[in-house]
Amino acid sequence: MKALVLEGAKNLILRQVEDPKPAEDGVLLKVMANGVCRSDHHFWESGLVPVNILGHEFSGVVEEVGSKVTRFKKGDRVTVPFSGSEGACPHCVSGHSHLCDSLLMPGLTYQGGYAEYVAVPVADRNMIHLPEEISFAEASALGCRFITAFHGIVDRVQVLPGEWVVVYGCGGVGLSAVNIASAMGANVIGVDINDANLDLAKQMGAAYTVNSRTTDPIAAVNEMTQGGADVSVDALGLSQTAVSAIRSLRKRGRHLQIGMTSKQDAGSIAIPVDEMILKELSFITSFGMPAHRYHAVLPLVSNGKLTPGKMVTREVSLSEVNGIFEEMSSFKNTGTYVVTKFG
Repeated sequence: MKALVLEGAKNLILRQVEDPKPAEDGVLLKVMANGVCRSDHHFWESGLVPVNILGHEFSGVVEEVGSKVTRFKKGDRVTVPFSGSEGACPHCVSGHSHLCDSLLMPGLTYQGGYAEYVAVPVADRNMIHLPEEISFAEASALGCRFITAFHGIVDRVQVLPGEWVVVYGCGGVGLSAVNIASAMGANVIGVDINDANLDLAKQMGAAYTVNSRTTDPIAAVNEMTQGGADVSVDALGLSQTAVSAIRSLRKRGRHLQIGMTSKQDAGSIAIPVDEMILKELSFITSFGMPAHRYHAVLPLVSNGKLTPGKMVTREVSLSEVNGIFEEMSSFKNTGTYVVTKFG
């Protein structure tokens, strides 16, 4: 099969490699679409990852089924949650499988979706049947970004109708948060430095947008909301966006941190703790989503209430991924790219 192989930092090579073999509890999946995600960009940038085929936002068709698989058969259309699990740890047993102690993440703990085929382990737990109404490209746009945003907006900060929500960073996960919060009945403000991303934010449901390159976003949000947002979201993971998002909140507001830090922050961001205490702010995080919660998301996509496909700006080939990662380094991308050409 053809696959995009990571051979060091910022070095992806398109190669012919052996087809993977599924385990007894796994399946061989023919990949039909794989989202190009900023999390993959982090791995590409460092080159430090246990596997050499990235990609964790894929959907496809079951090609071969292991002898112990009971829920799937050859020809099934499926999508694969990026935060997979083995099923026996306390988090899995308590319904929080996305926090599994033995996390099964494609492109990190097993070979991922920048390839023609993927061997998915523990398939009965880690694959979801895909409704015919949802295209493969749209399913891959769900990927980690939309699913993480859904878990964050709906399950973690529990956005309510009529609340003000400000989203800093209108890339893939930010646009997802905009779309979901808007569908929940919130008044959403999108903040970004890229006017094209802000235009997409409006298409995804933002009532207002702010270009933070030309306008002080904290002052703008406070003025629009008459005192600050009820919920802020940092979808980028930069010090500037995280702190600005926190400072855009009204008293007793909730901050949702979805964006992972970039290389420059290396895992740590200084936050205004004293200000947060005086305003009784909550700092909440979101990582992935339990597989069973897909059943809350997919019907909303099928009936058009949620529209992840709107943020897919281009379908690309495997050979274009390197260039997309280069653009991500300077935040030049608009929307979401999905690999649909594997030849």
